[in-house]
Amino acid sequence: MTERKPAGLSFESWIDRQIREAEERGEFAELPGLGKPLPGANVPYDEMWWLKQKMVQEGHGAILQPTLALRKEIDDTLAEAARAAAESRVRELLEPVNEKIAANLRMPPPGPPLGYTPIDIDAFVSQWRQARSSGDGARSQHAAAAGSPHGVRPAPGSGSRWRLRLPRLRRHD
Repeated sequence: MTERKPAGLSFESWIDRQIREAEERGEFAELPGLGKPLPGANVPYDEMWWLKQKMVQEGHGAILQPTLALRKEIDDTLAEAARAAAESRVRELLEPVNEKIAANLRMPPPGPPLGYTPIDIDAFVSQWRQARSSGDGARSQHAAAAGSPHGVRPAPGSGSRWRLRLPRLRRHD
């Protein structure tokens, strides 16, 4: 298709001739996806389809709203903390999450409210110790994997039905 259109031909007849000649040469015979339906043909049109496809190709997947991403991070961190081998690791995991929760409460991002208060690390650690000392490590790992980490409850009046339960924030007057 590097040649120029001759002066006496219309664009349509010139293009039709090039397609016909390419078919005769067999250039369309072994194309990938031949005989297969077009991907996404039955999906409604989305103006941002190309952006979403590019994000998936680059490994970003779906992006959550900041509050929902924080809820997921809290869930993952609590599950990892329940499986931690040392108390120092539990505290090391929970302290940054508490800072993020506090920052979210001070300056809420757009989207749904978080509905949680910072984690009571001391209560979590005492429950972690109790589970370890009673030889119930497997049970605590199973509970963390099931999404019911120790010492976590929703903030009062949040109306949240999220599976995490974070402790209330204590006031120091």
